[in-house]
Amino acid sequence: MFKLKEIWDNCKHVSLIVPRKFPFFDKYLYPLMNTTLPVSAPASDIERNRFFMVEQQIRTWEVLDPLVLDLLMRLHREDFVPSAHRALAFADLEIPLGHGEVMLSPKTEARMLQSLMIKETDSVLEIGTGSGFMTALLASLARHVYSVDIIPDFSRLAASRLSAAGIGNVTLETGDAARGWDKHGPYDVIVLTGSVAVLPESFQNSLNPGGRLIAVVGEAPVMQAQLITRARGGACSTVTLFETCIPSLKNALQPQRFQF
Repeated sequence: MFKLKEIWDNCKHVSLIVPRKFPFFDKYLYPLMNTTLPVSAPASDIERNRFFMVEQQIRTWEVLDPLVLDLLMRLHREDFVPSAHRALAFADLEIPLGHGEVMLSPKTEARMLQSLMIKETDSVLEIGTGSGFMTALLASLARHVYSVDIIPDFSRLAASRLSAAGIGNVTLETGDAARGWDKHGPYDVIVLTGSVAVLPESFQNSLNPGGRLIAVVGEAPVMQAQLITRARGGACSTVTLFETCIPSLKNALQPQRFQF
């Protein structure tokens, strides 16, 4: 397998004959490989790691939407990671946030975002603000995001991080929304960042016609990320996107158990 430096050296020879016409390469890879940049500088390390996150984790997990890929290169994920785990900002894992909660892995966030096909006119409900990074991704594409978390500290920290990132089209609220949150509904998009054993119908009922809902449904170790779309007549269709296993929403609806 070629190393990145070897590929770059080969490309330099080709570029002497044929002008380069690769915008993504020119914008992100060329600056990283340019020997005039101090590779050991922290900023250079961060951008290189961000590039590898997108190319090696996210793109290879069937996330190919250029709008999503570009957003993940522009939005600084590391600024939404707890300082104690900042070194893990681009790792393919779930980062602990405290209170038994985690920040979803980069590829899971990206796959969810791509599947929702968010438009700039969309009103979005997010259940589980967490670190605020998924909130920032959603807000960068939608008209407005309403994000609810049961943990006050998460809402407070997310407000600070979003403000520092210059993102203002977000309403953060603290409350128990595991079984629904129709306060600002109906919505065009609903995202549950924690799993549910049973998906309450209240979420589907809070969707506008044509609205999309993404949720991880099931119980450990078997859970599925599902995309639910509401038709104009009110009926909903469900598509399973991938299998995963993430912490459940606090106070999530539980299935009825058979009792002897």
